[in-house]
Amino acid sequence: MDAERERLQKRLARSGVASRRAAEALIEAGRVTVNGVVATLGQSVDPADEVRVDGEPVGEHVQHVTYALYKPRGVLTTAADERGRPTVLDGLPPTPGLHPVGRLDRDSEGLLLLTTDGDLTLRLTHPRFGHEKVYRAWVEGGVPDERTLDQLEDGVELEDGVTSPAQVQRAGRGLYVTLTEGRNRQVRRMLDAVGHPVTRLVRVRIGGLWLEGLESGQYRELDSRDLHDLLNPRLVPDHVWERKARLTRERWG
Repeated sequence: MDAERERLQKRLARSGVASRRAAEALIEAGRVTVNGVVATLGQSVDPADEVRVDGEPVGEHVQHVTYALYKPRGVLTTAADERGRPTVLDGLPPTPGLHPVGRLDRDSEGLLLLTTDGDLTLRLTHPRFGHEKVYRAWVEGGVPDERTLDQLEDGVELEDGVTSPAQVQRAGRGLYVTLTEGRNRQVRRMLDAVGHPVTRLVRVRIGGLWLEGLESGQYRELDSRDLHDLLNPRLVPDHVWERKARLTRERWG
């Protein structure tokens, strides 16, 4: 393959149209053309090719934007809902290509990222990068005992296989749970499986970015420092990390 050519779905993601997975769906749906011809999945393009989605040209250079949102409980992590229920894009500035990075289920709340940068979405959601996600969980059945903590940390048998090892710490009437994988409703299913159903779930950290300074429904645009910390948590200075961890525990218990 010519060095300047690239997969069409990568071109779409890099231009901020959608994540790579969503870009593949657009191609399969026949909504993408290259030089006036309906594109096919796996097709490669070069910089001179004219790429369009739904008839609109895809630019080559895009200034991406990324937001941190405190997703409220009861809000859907989707761009639109056919039943008219509130979504995470409600209240955010109208921005072409803006999409959620991963998911939080409807009943969960906390830190959610939305971006126009498909490559950032890939880096944060693909299992090979192993970015940590930390959740504060309030549970039924009292505070889990040592045996239960060991089970959560070793892996829990779910219908889609054994979970990867988690980090777990007791907190008030529940736990802090740290995961590096992102299965659907994973924390809830893990705690259900060990007999401690979740009553409230808040995501408080993704990578090196913490849920701080935001109340439910509020958002802020990330700057270059935020993005650096998000993707490089090990490079966040110890004193900064310790302060953020302390503030998190003061807020959430």
